Amino acid sequence: MKAFNDLLGTIDNYVWGIPLIVAILAVGLLLTIRLKGLQFRKMGLGFKLLFSKESNKKSSDGTGDVTSFQALCTALSATIGTGNIVGVATAIAAGGPGAMFWMWMAALVGTATKFSECMLAVKYRTQAEDGHIVGGPFYYIEKGMGSKWKWLAKIFAFFGLLVGLFGIGTFSQINGITSAVQGFFDPNMAATVNIFGLQLSWSTVIAGLILTFVVALVIIGGLKRISSVAEKIVPFMAIIYIAISLIVILTHIPAIPGAFVTIVQSAFGLRAAAGGALGAMVMAMQKGIARGIFSNEAGLGSAPIAAAAAKVDEPVRQGLISMLGTVIDTLIICSMTGLTIVLTGAYQIDGLEGVQITSKAFQIGLPFPEQLSAFLLMLCLVFFAFTTILGWDYYSERCLDYLSHNSRRATKIFRTLYIICVFIGPYMTVSAVWTIADIVNGLMAIPNLIALVALNGVVVAEVKDYFDRAKRLGRLP
Repeated sequence: MKAFNDLLGTIDNYVWGIPLIVAILAVGLLLTIRLKGLQFRKMGLGFKLLFSKESNKKSSDGTGDVTSFQALCTALSATIGTGNIVGVATAIAAGGPGAMFWMWMAALVGTATKFSECMLAVKYRTQAEDGHIVGGPFYYIEKGMGSKWKWLAKIFAFFGLLVGLFGIGTFSQINGITSAVQGFFDPNMAATVNIFGLQLSWSTVIAGLILTFVVALVIIGGLKRISSVAEKIVPFMAIIYIAISLIVILTHIPAIPGAFVTIVQSAFGLRAAAGGALGAMVMAMQKGIARGIFSNEAGLGSAPIAAAAAKVDEPVRQGLISMLGTVIDTLIICSMTGLTIVLTGAYQIDGLEGVQITSKAFQIGLPFPEQLSAFLLMLCLVFFAFTTILGWDYYSERCLDYLSHNSRRATKIFRTLYIICVFIGPYMTVSAVWTIADIVNGLMAIPNLIALVALNGVVVAEVKDYFDRAKRLGRLP
């Protein structure tokens, strides 16, 4: 078993190593150049469109199943997860504060990638026999690149199905929720029960049962119920977390300039000991870029699946709205976590790792009792992970639709399996499960990146046509 785990670890390190990171960044840079920095020039327009009446009107005449706002919230429900709290802390602990700088750089070019893939998803989406709208990388690969590339589309859908069912969508999220609950309510394992040969806290068991029941109620209702829940929970949880983080930041205002200096100096290895500058810079770059990509999923091809269902007839319009997912996820929420950790110096405390670093930062920085600070962080973790479970169920179902030719029977079986996976998640202890999830998540990106390069001319032409028409009609956004 050890040899198998070592093999998986080697594959994981290669898949999420320098080649894939460089490929994702290179595609983002290519699209940024080809689109002449669209994400910078039109970011304000994206927010204007997001909060417009048309983007939130459920009776919109556009083709689709949900509003543009709901589509964005569904995508954010999958990307805003424990990684925004735990992953950022891990990146800073391993790569230093400079990891934040490179996380920002990855997000800035990744915004162009997110725009392009979501725009293509709307352009090449299709309507299933039962009337619902389906789209994503599998359709813009098949319809945009040609039917001879259908095998590549199937590879993407296959990996997407595995990621949702056996990894990011179920086991790791529910396990993260129950661990956070147990860590707050029963850290010393005072009330335990033996299940499957494991000594578990009753808080873990009860939390697992409640979450399974709530998840089942939501996902059985399909996309419209998922998007309806997401549009309520996602803004709520994001605002709460940002508000808590801002309290820490605002109570440390004098230290903010120094924190940014520390981040920039660390990003280029300027704070390293003599002779170690290059190594420190490479480590900060690798950890920051990898964390940024893994958090906002720009280039992985997941967000386009949600974007395709938006009630909108202009692909560029939805692309402008959907690209804000990267801004919100990384440039705002991840930044909140990173600044809180750097300002309080929690990453420098020996013996802390992962969520312990963020928890300690909140306990140091918040003017509240430590118990209340720990409860607030636990609450955010629970909401973040819960919405990720919902978002990845939707992604996986769309991948299954493509592979099964929209079989309703297959979807019902899948939902049952998904709920079962959520149920047994708290009792999973095999590290191979998480490693496999990482691998297939990375492998999802490869077919999508190939399609983005192949179709970058289509993206540019679509953008030019959209703004040219708007200018001619005197309705330039």
